[in-house]
Amino acid sequence: MYTKLMENYSLYRTAESVSPKHPDKLCDQISDAILDAYLDGDPKARVAVEVCGGHGKIFITGEVTSSLSFSDHTIAKIAHDRAGQDMEVTVNLVRQSPEIAQGVDAGGAGDQGIMIGYACDETPELLPREVILARRLNQYIYTLHPSDGKTQITLHLTDPDDISAPFYVDSIVASFQNTTREGLRRLVQGFIVEHALTPAPGSEIALHLNPAGDWHQGGFEADTGLTGRKLIVDNYGPRIPIGGGAFSGKDPSKVDRSAAYMARRIAVDYLKKRCAHEVFVHLAYAIGHNQPLEASVIIDGHPELITGYDLTPRGIIQHLDLLRPIYEPTARYGHFGEGFDWDH
Repeated sequence: MYTKLMENYSLYRTAESVSPKHPDKLCDQISDAILDAYLDGDPKARVAVEVCGGHGKIFITGEVTSSLSFSDHTIAKIAHDRAGQDMEVTVNLVRQSPEIAQGVDAGGAGDQGIMIGYACDETPELLPREVILARRLNQYIYTLHPSDGKTQITLHLTDPDDISAPFYVDSIVASFQNTTREGLRRLVQGFIVEHALTPAPGSEIALHLNPAGDWHQGGFEADTGLTGRKLIVDNYGPRIPIGGGAFSGKDPSKVDRSAAYMARRIAVDYLKKRCAHEVFVHLAYAIGHNQPLEASVIIDGHPELITGYDLTPRGIIQHLDLLRPIYEPTARYGHFGEGFDWDH
């Protein structure tokens, strides 16, 4: 039974996407907007900001060490602008722990962690096909209905070991605030036609559109959001393992962000140089140390050590030019495959 279940699972691949007005994504955007505000005036700022929001209140906490001094009112305005509504904001920001700072000041990593980079040739974005389709559908709907929403797509593979083999779309899920099932049906059908998506022979694509019913209360009014809670959406989808660290609200001295971006860049580089189909990169760090404890790459199933890159935190920051206010856009649909510098 176990073997049969695993074989069946390998024939299907599912991924989801959430809109920028989903409460978790609102928190990610607020965290990164605060980070960008500091980096815009102080590229050396140390920032680690977490946001929890919902039901009329936003709580902002974390650590900031900077030559800038923003008032709580200024921080609250950033949150209000992204939330799109007036909410009670509590700000609790303190300086970075001096015991953490001493390791970062010496050029070491701001934390321990394992970072995974990935690239494949399934799509022009070099990401898994199911991830891109779920995201593009989300963007397609959001363009016409900018509201809280989610999409999900399940693909049926004819040969899971051959990415060039035909695939079929088994099911599509779309739930969006302030839309009707029939309105969503028209949008999803338009997307299906535009992308030439087909079901398996003799079947139809199962559409689950606002499956719990049409809804109007969304975002912070309906649910609570939290920075860093959409890790799989932010990374490569459920098919690809991740190191576990969140990205948003963190300056690039935190390797769980900067080294994850570098791992993606290395994966893309190896994919192109070796004309590979799939590349995994693994980087691991210890807090306060500047060299990775692991720097390995798996190219179409063959492992080797990574060479030719400066993988110190300072080297990564310089190579990708990460001391710029560039982060809020990464918090909307995912940190990879959207044309960022580490994607190519």
